[in-house]
Amino acid sequence: MDGVELFLLGRTLMKIGEEALPTEGIGQHSTSVRTVLIVATDVRAHPGSAVGEIAARTGLPQSAVSAAVARLRQAGAVVTEPDPRDRRRLLIRPAPEASSRVAEVRSAPIDAALAAALGGDDPERVAQIVALLEELARHLTPQALTRLRS
Repeated sequence: MDGVELFLLGRTLMKIGEEALPTEGIGQHSTSVRTVLIVATDVRAHPGSAVGEIAARTGLPQSAVSAAVARLRQAGAVVTEPDPRDRRRLLIRPAPEASSRVAEVRSAPIDAALAAALGGDDPERVAQIVALLEELARHLTPQALTRLRS
């Protein structure tokens, strides 16, 4: 596997992950699931950040970050509070406790989306691939990106 193949695999896995997320009852939003997940990941890694700081780290426009924060706040995934040093800025933190929506998203199985992507419904094959993905996830945590950049 070369770098291009790895990149394309990552995009494919990302799309399968998006398909596996429960979307019932959330309505239409102008912000993509991918943007929301990128912002949520950044907030978990850097609690107490402002929208501009998240935008700088992620490369997303501030308007997209603001929309993602609004969706995350509505889902109970984050809380916001005024910056005590500059009351014009809001600081974003993960919610102290996971809301029912966050718990639902975190517990959603990937099996059906993975089976659809594989083009079959062989539960044994799906289980094997899920196990391989879980093994990969144990080794490639979000901290791997930090190590890559240093």
